[in-house]
Amino acid sequence: MTRTRIRASAPDQACVDAVDLARAAAQELASPSEVGDHLGYEGEGDRIVTHYFTCLDRAYRGWRWAVTLTRASRAKNVTVSEGVLLPGTGALLAPEWVPWSERLQPGDLGVGDLLPTADDDDRLVPGYAGGEEELDQQMIFEYGLGRARVLSSVGRDQAARRWHSGEQGPHSPIAHAAPAQCSTCGFYWPLAGGLRQRFGVCANEYAPDDGKVVAADHGCGAHSEAAVMPPSVEQATPILDDLGYDLMEDEAGSVDESASEELGHS
Repeated sequence: MTRTRIRASAPDQACVDAVDLARAAAQELASPSEVGDHLGYEGEGDRIVTHYFTCLDRAYRGWRWAVTLTRASRAKNVTVSEGVLLPGTGALLAPEWVPWSERLQPGDLGVGDLLPTADDDDRLVPGYAGGEEELDQQMIFEYGLGRARVLSSVGRDQAARRWHSGEQGPHSPIAHAAPAQCSTCGFYWPLAGGLRQRFGVCANEYAPDDGKVVAADHGCGAHSEAAVMPPSVEQATPILDDLGYDLMEDEAGSVDESASEELGHS
């Protein structure tokens, strides 16, 4: 078996010598003041050479102008093929692009937005599998007759950790000040399935978490068994009359002499 040897051709000398043409092309892309020293050249192929120049724009430090020159076969004139601004060593670059599915955060979904779910999402399993829920009527309904996919054990555990550590969990300020836990509240509606022992829905229209999933050890001041405090009675401020005198009688029925003298002088 013979191997074909490929020999790299030397850069075209006419394209290598056309530094002034490449510089003029770079100055057309920006301005003469933004094109610096010639950094060298690189052969790209037959009669194709790219020249590099320093970029003096302060907003693009570490970048360089790249102008590619070429020459047609048997032609003497060198022409400009393209010119671009490329990053060099130490150039400031944008962060690596992240797919939207990885950038999406809870609460970003708005009205009319669609959030497709991947077929291999580990939070879901086929409906006939039933996840790790009990083989009850819910699974029988979902066996080919209801949802195509249901929550997997991974998705269930992620949701449980997220809910338990959130504002509707036991560590929120309102839960610390609550008189009792949600699990003992009459408005607590437990969830079905494997999360029944840990979470439920608040059904108290006056509670801050009405209609939301709350942890069994969460709580708030709208607990159904919260003690009713009697209304406080405001005490009236006494009125002092310092413009007159009152006659005070002793046990013998006589008027105090000091009071009589003061009345006589008044």
